[in-house]
Amino acid sequence: MNNFTKRALTALVFVCVLLACISYSQWSFAILFLIFSCVGLWEFYTISLLGDNQPQKVIGIIMGALVFIAFALIAMDLQNAMILLFFLPLIYLVFVIELFRKNKNPFRNIAFTLLGIVYVALPFALLNLIAVRSTNGVYEPRILIGILLILWASDTGAYLVGSRIGKRKLFERISPKKSWEGSFGGAVLSLIAAYVNTRMFPVFPSGNWFVIAFLIVIMGTFGDLVESLYKRSKNVKDSGAILPGHGGILD
Repeated sequence: MNNFTKRALTALVFVCVLLACISYSQWSFAILFLIFSCVGLWEFYTISLLGDNQPQKVIGIIMGALVFIAFALIAMDLQNAMILLFFLPLIYLVFVIELFRKNKNPFRNIAFTLLGIVYVALPFALLNLIAVRSTNGVYEPRILIGILLILWASDTGAYLVGSRIGKRKLFERISPKKSWEGSFGGAVLSLIAAYVNTRMFPVFPSGNWFVIAFLIVIMGTFGDLVESLYKRSKNVKDSGAILPGHGGILD
């Protein structure tokens, strides 16, 4: 099986599972993205271990999972926002644990442990609120699906255009393959996807989808560059191998 076929089959299975879990119920969405959060944290901390860093891998994954669960419970109206105060002593616990580890660069270890939660778990957790806060507390899977369609359109447009006519490098020092032409292609296809969403998913005013597309193009590009910067600093090509042909969850 060649790499293209492997990538295509992986993408097909991944997309089907993703859309099915989002569409079925708020619980199936939360469970799937909780798994994504934990796997993403595992990948982040595994990369962080390269070099002199020794982040608190298990503690970080547990805290990240608890952050996701807290936001899921808030979104489901099973808890109020006061539950987030529970994490203040947990943050302090990370510092206390480092006292007993006797590792080199203790504050770097603390920093990487907490960074994983902010960089990986928190964005996944906030998806819980995006799915309900925009519709007065009612779970609306079409919002999440519409956001994913725009995101996939942005990535697809950037790849197709960039691989064919991309010449002007966007940020060659960090990601040699990204080009301005590819970014423009991703932006155009994202706007087309936003227009499709206005017809398929009229969950709020049409202009909102175009604003979302703009934010996804800008923040998605910077997000890719930041991840590339992180992997390049550790001389790693992919964050993991859980998705054949695509890399890891962070990829």
